[in-house]
Amino acid sequence: MFPKPIEHAPPVTRYLYNLLLPVCVIVWLLPLLAVFVTSVRSQADITRGNIMGWPSEIQIFQNYGAVLTESDFVSHFLNTINITVPSALLAVCIAILAGYALAIHRIRIGATVFLLFLAGNFVPFQILLVPVRNLALETGLYDTATGLVLFHAAFQTGFCTLLARNFIRELPFELIETARLDGVGERQIFLRIVLPLIKPVLAAMMILVFTFVWNDFFWATSLTQSNDTRPITAAIQSLNGQFVSRHHLVSAASLLAALPPVILFFLMQKHFTAGLTLGASKG
Repeated sequence: MFPKPIEHAPPVTRYLYNLLLPVCVIVWLLPLLAVFVTSVRSQADITRGNIMGWPSEIQIFQNYGAVLTESDFVSHFLNTINITVPSALLAVCIAILAGYALAIHRIRIGATVFLLFLAGNFVPFQILLVPVRNLALETGLYDTATGLVLFHAAFQTGFCTLLARNFIRELPFELIETARLDGVGERQIFLRIVLPLIKPVLAAMMILVFTFVWNDFFWATSLTQSNDTRPITAAIQSLNGQFVSRHHLVSAASLLAALPPVILFFLMQKHFTAGLTLGASKG
């Protein structure tokens, strides 16, 4: 069965759809396939310059095993988990509290605060490199996991607050008014009424923030220096030797590092889709 927009289309349109869709998928997956092919090459291929051609020898277990056993991949992987999970939880928790206050309560400066959150999403983070790095040095947070957690949470809170505020405003306000008339406190309204209704949105924010922080390279290289603190994105390049290129190990480590966000997305795909489409049908 064709999707509804296509099933009643002219035969030529359906033919082009069936022809172009696989081509688009292949083009989209081509960089990933190239990285995978490189990850199973031998060191001899890399030395001879056979980087783009078909590998002369497939070394899946050797290359991936070398990444896991002969490098600090596991320790950097754990560093990334210790940075990403607290950052995502902190950003989402602050965002839902701020979003609830901005959406439900009439705060005198609420519009100004919301505009500040909105404007912060449009500021290129590259221009903040120098002041953020100086702030990290002055507060003793440079080259620490705590510093990365706090800065990631601060940068992601604005985006999450924007999402949380917009989705909470779509909730039926009559439920909250009825609860207030029955004498229910604000804490119980938030915990027992609002939170259960915005679970899909929370899942969507968690996936997005987790992916953003996990894949971060800019702050990982700007705010860390030692191997004891650096996350996996900043440490993968160290698999290359000073005089020897080991692109096969770098590619293998990159694919292994990309697995957690992909697995998380597929595990929470239903909630993620529901969170993004919640309220889309309302006028």
